[in-house]
Amino acid sequence: MTAKTLLLASQSPRRLQLLLQVAQPLGLCVQTCGFDPSIDPESLEAQVPDESPKAYVVRVTQNKARAAWASRVSLGLPLHPLVTGDTTVSLNEEIFGKPRDEAHAAAMLNRLSGRTHSVYTAVGIHTAASYQWALSHSSVTFADLPQDWIHWVIKTGEPFGKAGAYAIQGHAGMMIQSIKGSPSGIMGLPLFETTQLLKAALATHHG
Repeated sequence: MTAKTLLLASQSPRRLQLLLQVAQPLGLCVQTCGFDPSIDPESLEAQVPDESPKAYVVRVTQNKARAAWASRVSLGLPLHPLVTGDTTVSLNEEIFGKPRDEAHAAAMLNRLSGRTHSVYTAVGIHTAASYQWALSHSSVTFADLPQDWIHWVIKTGEPFGKAGAYAIQGHAGMMIQSIKGSPSGIMGLPLFETTQLLKAALATHHG
């Protein structure tokens, strides 16, 4: 396979780092790309009433792919295979998105304290020929979270911009008793599923 360019429609440094782990062994060069300036990326993550966490991450991931692809088409940019992803945390089927402020972050962490919750991450690959996606589901169990620790971690700023108000690879890792599933999926991009999608997409892509 000759070297190809792979696009990532995400500003997440974690997602970029994970995609590079997959891309480099496949001989791929990764470039990040954005959306048309008229599109608010946050609007693509808006929730729909009564939507399940699984349906939510799959839909948002597809929305991001379509928006980024349409932006490149309208600007006449090269249409390389494009990767998008989205992650959400769920407790009893309730979606825990990114915290709005310190109080919201504290409320989320208090609800996750001492309990097992789900993490869903969808990944999609958009090419000129097709759009394919996969879903990763993991379970994370937190120890009891002391109030002073919750207050401290919020002051570090770590919870903001992250679903469920925590990052498994950050300070919250010291409070996680166990995980079941994909560590990379919890971080934002499941490596196994992404690799399988990329291999399938690149086998049919000749751009």
